Amino acid sequence: MNAPALTIRPAEERDAGLLFRFILKMARYEKLEHEVDTSEAALHRALFEEKQAEAIIGEIEGEAVGFALFFHNFSTFRGQRGLYIEDIFVDEACRGRGYGKRLLLHLARIAEQRRCRRMEWVVLDWNAPSIAFYRSLGAVAMDQWTVFRLNEDDIRRLARQNPDCVPTK
Repeated sequence: MNAPALTIRPAEERDAGLLFRFILKMARYEKLEHEVDTSEAALHRALFEEKQAEAIIGEIEGEAVGFALFFHNFSTFRGQRGLYIEDIFVDEACRGRGYGKRLLLHLARIAEQRRCRRMEWVVLDWNAPSIAFYRSLGAVAMDQWTVFRLNEDDIRRLARQNPDCVPTK
């Protein structure tokens, strides 16, 4: 028996709470609940007022079962933007039915329409099912690259090291 069809639509302002709930579910799955430091209001502001990123929602018969959040990055080597997938998530009860693949294929179509030269994302190194899934699609692990991060406190500390530097808008 085939799985019910997945409908994919752009997230709308009314979806801020839904996206927040998906983020909490994803954090629980990834054992990273302690790192969630946002709110429904903050997501609404960032996504729908400031347009910092975009999201799509996957639905089965009108019920949301997954989402993806993405934004554009830029490749200096390629001289054009890419599509960076910050998160892609499908409810546990709906996994293994091809819905994650459908979300990713939808993002590939968006990337193609926007003339992106590549798509990128990260995956936790313990998440073997996702790694196998991405490889089955032809995605290549960027093992020679190491991800670095500065948190808010580190950004403030570094920004104060050169008080004469005033960024332009």
